Amino acid sequence: MSAGPNLHEVIEHRKAQLPPQTNAFRAIDGTVWPGVFIDVLADRLLISLRDTSLPDDLLRRLKEGKYPAYLKKLDKDVKEAPVPVSGTQDLPLRFEIEENGVRYIMDMAAGYSQGIFLDQRDNRAEVRRRCRPGMRLLNTFSYTGAFSVCAALAGATTTTLDLAQPCLNWCRENMELNGIDPTQHYFCKGDTLHWLDRFARQGRNFDAIILDPPTFSRDEKGKIWRVEKDYGSLVAKAMACLAPGGWLLCTTNCRKVSHAQFRKLVLSGAPTAHVASSPMTFDFDGEDYLKTLWVNT
Repeated sequence: MSAGPNLHEVIEHRKAQLPPQTNAFRAIDGTVWPGVFIDVLADRLLISLRDTSLPDDLLRRLKEGKYPAYLKKLDKDVKEAPVPVSGTQDLPLRFEIEENGVRYIMDMAAGYSQGIFLDQRDNRAEVRRRCRPGMRLLNTFSYTGAFSVCAALAGATTTTLDLAQPCLNWCRENMELNGIDPTQHYFCKGDTLHWLDRFARQGRNFDAIILDPPTFSRDEKGKIWRVEKDYGSLVAKAMACLAPGGWLLCTTNCRKVSHAQFRKLVLSGAPTAHVASSPMTFDFDGEDYLKTLWVNT
């Protein structure tokens, strides 16, 4: 096996291609060592492994480099937090990154994700570009609310929806970090499907809705929801809450669904809408797994 690239040179090359005021990105996307993904998060590295172990030559390079590095396994059902593998061990677990001038809190103690999904960088920028003062945006399955932050920075009034109260609290922190008053926005705890039905019954609608669900979930009654089977019905529920002239961001990282299949699913829920796709951000140059469709009524 090749000894691999010079990590410092790879990182500096990526940095030169990034938009201004951005210090979080993917440096290596499974293209050098199979199953090995390296993200730069401000002043540290996150090494993620899928069905493999940490290559010896990579570990040596990490220990020789200037970046503190953390290791995370992406194996199915593993939700453990990253562990340090090189560099100083006394860094704070919670820290800030910057993306297109927007600041987000990251947490190395979190098991599922460290705070935002880097592959959605271009979509977050596009949401901010599309939003304007007075718009009403609903961010479903919001996680830490990064889409809400971008919309709010553009002047939109946001409603952030997630099952987990800690995620909603995290979103409030991200807003405050960017000078946004979270009391001027709305936060809903609960199941997205139930809330969409509730909004429709109440006649409450939105100018924009973000749909980025997990690939698999189970509600409190044990009912299973899967992207490949149920995304179309999710789109239909969202369309019932969409104001005339509004738009949806429909996206998924489900590897079981092809781009063509995803388009078919989305159109099954919005058959008369105009749909346009967007490619993955450039630093994710390995597997083309993320599907993004902008749905305009």
